[in-house]
Amino acid sequence: MAGNTFGKVFQVTTWGESHGTGIGAVVDGCPPGFPLAPEDIQAELDRRRPGQGGPAASPRKEPDRIEILSGVFEGRTTGTPICLAIMNKDAHSKAYDHLREIFRPGHGDITYLKKYGIRDHRGGGRASARETAARVAAGAIAKKLLAHHGITVIAYTVALGGVSAEKRDLAAISRNPLGCPDAAAAARMIARIEEVRAQGDTLGGIVEILATDCPAGLGEPVFDKLDGELAGALMSIGAVKGVEIGAGFAAAAMLGSENNDPLTPTGFATNNAGGILAGISNGDAIVCRVAVKPIPSIAKPQQTVDLANQPATITIGGRHDISAIPRILPVCEAMVALTLTDHLLRQKTIA
Repeated sequence: MAGNTFGKVFQVTTWGESHGTGIGAVVDGCPPGFPLAPEDIQAELDRRRPGQGGPAASPRKEPDRIEILSGVFEGRTTGTPICLAIMNKDAHSKAYDHLREIFRPGHGDITYLKKYGIRDHRGGGRASARETAARVAAGAIAKKLLAHHGITVIAYTVALGGVSAEKRDLAAISRNPLGCPDAAAAARMIARIEEVRAQGDTLGGIVEILATDCPAGLGEPVFDKLDGELAGALMSIGAVKGVEIGAGFAAAAMLGSENNDPLTPTGFATNNAGGILAGISNGDAIVCRVAVKPIPSIAKPQQTVDLANQPATITIGGRHDISAIPRILPVCEAMVALTLTDHLLRQKTIA
């Protein structure tokens, strides 16, 4: 396995590079007869595309128009592989010529070269965050399948640059450019972005993903535990450096009597488990959080080495986000949706 395919029943293979002809995905295992139109996918891509995200956004302007090349006939899926394509329209590859002989700190330049003996220096190639557009396209199909079963997945910003949201007002998410459920915190986050932009630096943060109305019973008992699969899916996003489920790391400071979720005739009294027990969904809301690192492309001088392993100093220009948040929100939703869809279809084979 070359590591480009995700899922066992609902499988997604992404392809393409940041500055290649285009990027896309092949979705295999989608049930036949399901209504699917380009508009279903486009709405999700529009949330992720370059230029979105208010003050934190890159000036790169990609329309990210989806093309469905196969697997759909007269508006319905055929059960055969669905090929999704997004053409690159605003790739300024010459802006990266100076990076051909030098490694960027915080990027995959050096590790790709060590692994393959060759690398695409134009915007990071396959390692670029642009690859996530293909995940979002595939995830849009998964989200629609989940919605058909009454399951919803939503991601929102709970911390950015050291500013944390105190509220979880989901109605506020659409009312600020950062997708934050706390309007007052969002205003402080935006001020922090402007402060760091003036310094030529970037910011990280925390995203929370909530899946509601997920049935009990999804996940496998040992190696394919649902929380393990979700953690792996979310960690596969390049900017993510940590994942927690439910109480997460806070559970380490709790007593057993505090961490256990009491069962009542109407459900669980608390949700420290994050909706998953013994690797299997328990019917409660599934709650994940991810730590998102700062964008590594910064305008400040950084120490590095060149291809000859000689010391060098690099300052990265070009068009880059100040933070992966909020454009990473639909990416996180997509990876959770893909995981849940795969396990939903796997469960149907035994139940």
